[in-house]
Amino acid sequence: MTHISYQDYYKGGAYLNTLIVPSTVALGIPLYQTFHLMRHHARSIILGSFLAAVVNTSFTAFVAKVFGMDFFLAISLFPKSVTTAMAVGIVDKMQGITTVTLVVVVATGILTSVLGPTLLKLLKIEDPVAIGLALGGTGHAVGTGTALKYGRISGAMAGLAIGITGLMYVFVSPIVAAIILK
Repeated sequence: MTHISYQDYYKGGAYLNTLIVPSTVALGIPLYQTFHLMRHHARSIILGSFLAAVVNTSFTAFVAKVFGMDFFLAISLFPKSVTTAMAVGIVDKMQGITTVTLVVVVATGILTSVLGPTLLKLLKIEDPVAIGLALGGTGHAVGTGTALKYGRISGAMAGLAIGITGLMYVFVSPIVAAIILK
C-alpha cells in the first residue's frame, strides 16, 4: 500500500536486526546448561520437528491448491514458522515472494505468542521441553520469548527448536512444493 521497497524498509529495521545477534548468542547459555536434556530427547526433537515441518508445509500446500493460489504465493507461505532470516533464504531459493513471507513470519510469531499459552493450557501440556519445542518451533524468536516465561528449560528448548525447525524447512519445503504444487 505504501510502495516502500524492501530495501528501503530494511534500512530502518537494520537497527533492530543488529540486536538479533546478541540475543541469539544469549540463547546459547541456557542451551549449554540444558545440554543433557537435548541429548536425552534428541530423537523426539528431531522427529517431532521433521513431522511438524511436513504437516505444516503440506497443509499450506493443500489449502493453497484448494483456493487456487499462485505457485509463488503458496511457497511464500511455507516457511512461516522459521526465523525471518531463514524464511527469506528459503523463499529466495524457491523464487517466492519475500514481502509476503515477511508478513506471514511476523504474524505467525505474534499469534504463537498470544494463542500458544492458551492452547498449551487447554491441552494440559506442562512438560518444559514440550512447551519450549512447541513455542520455539512454531513461533520462532517471538515464541521463544514466550517460552522463556515458562522457565530456563522451556526457553532453551525453544531456542533449539528455532534452528532445528529451520533446517527441516530447508529440506522439506522444496519436496512438498514439488509433490503437491507441481
